[in-house]
Amino acid sequence: MTLLIGSLQLGFLYSIMVLGIYISFRILNIPDLTTEGSFTFGLAASSILTAAGHPLLGLVGAIIAGALAGSVTGFLQTKLDIHPVLAGILTMSGLYSINLFVMGGASNVTLLNNDTVFTLFLKIFPFMSKDAVKLFVAIAAVVIVTVLLTVFFKTSLGLSIRATGDNADMVRASSINVDAVKMIALAISNACIAFCGGLIAQYQSFADINSGVGILVVGLASVIIGEAFFGHRSLMIGFISAIVGSIVYRYIIALATKSDMFPAYMLKLISAIIVTVALAVPAIKAKMANDKLKRQGMRESDGGR
Repeated sequence: MTLLIGSLQLGFLYSIMVLGIYISFRILNIPDLTTEGSFTFGLAASSILTAAGHPLLGLVGAIIAGALAGSVTGFLQTKLDIHPVLAGILTMSGLYSINLFVMGGASNVTLLNNDTVFTLFLKIFPFMSKDAVKLFVAIAAVVIVTVLLTVFFKTSLGLSIRATGDNADMVRASSINVDAVKMIALAISNACIAFCGGLIAQYQSFADINSGVGILVVGLASVIIGEAFFGHRSLMIGFISAIVGSIVYRYIIALATKSDMFPAYMLKLISAIIVTVALAVPAIKAKMANDKLKRQGMRESDGGR
């Protein structure tokens, strides 16, 4: 039961990060590798402010930190004409040193004796158990972020971001500043990712400089798993699929690590395999459909003779 509840809590918490990846990966159609750096940046900012006695301010600091990281990546892409992949790598690499600086040169920060947003809500709702409060906070955070993103992407600026992901040249021809649109979108994407990092730091009561390693693979796996259930339909369905994908991914990982088949250190390899399989399924389906059409064409041509 503990494993089921814990996986559900983490699924909802990490779904905020998945929403951020969904924005850059699906809506903006840009492979943003800033994720690992911005996630840890939010985690570091949140942990330091929480250790100073300001857990709520820590979450705000995480959002600001992520937005700044995304803006830097956007600046490198748009103003310096650096390839999106390289721009993300450069920002991610630079953030490693910045994250260590924020954490005071230490590779980890403990929050065991400090109030977090979870303990604050536990004081507000003393009749609820710790697990119930954690799940409540996780769900509340996801709902708020999803509603805000849905409303935003229906505004003129949000529609401009969606149009830029579909056809940047067309948007540019409409006298819209594509560079500014991309920078804003990347800032929002990484703000969500860093906000997730901030929540995770307070959830687990510690921050580690290596917490963001492999987080991009986790996010992509969740996005693709969610799309396997819901497909590509609408913006709201896309956000829901990202959340469901995050939860399903957590349960897959929990089952894989719980069994005796895989040791704990195989977690990253399992994640990579899940992403590979999820990415390969659409291509396999398309190939099978094409082969079926070819066979039907050959039978029809043979029958016409």
